[in-house]
Amino acid sequence: MVQRIVLAALSAAVFATPVMAQDAAAGKAAFRQCQACHVVDAETNRVGPHLVDIVGRPVASVEGFEYSEAMQAFGEGDKVWDEAALKEFLANPRSVVEGTRMAFAGIKDETRLSDLIAYLTDPSAAE
Repeated sequence: MVQRIVLAALSAAVFATPVMAQDAAAGKAAFRQCQACHVVDAETNRVGPHLVDIVGRPVASVEGFEYSEAMQAFGEGDKVWDEAALKEFLANPRSVVEGTRMAFAGIKDETRLSDLIAYLTDPSAAE
């Protein structure tokens, strides 16, 4: 009897946990709003730095791009753009890096944000 209760409780916990499916194709569509300032297919900077291999890359580390003082300070201590850091930043850039020059309000929708990060992780997965 106790085992059934424990199993039922564990099952409820597992199924109650939201699962964020990441869809790189949907992330490519979400990336359209980023294209005015960023690219993912060439190491060419625009108004913003290129995002080639952004996931796992140190913050403020693209050669030849002039980052704001705020972004440079944010990157101190060997901070890396992992999925968690990107998710937090892209949800509300100005609250994470006060003084950033990035003029973007952020993505509030969790699914859209997860999809965008999936695309940034591997843009070729959206093909």
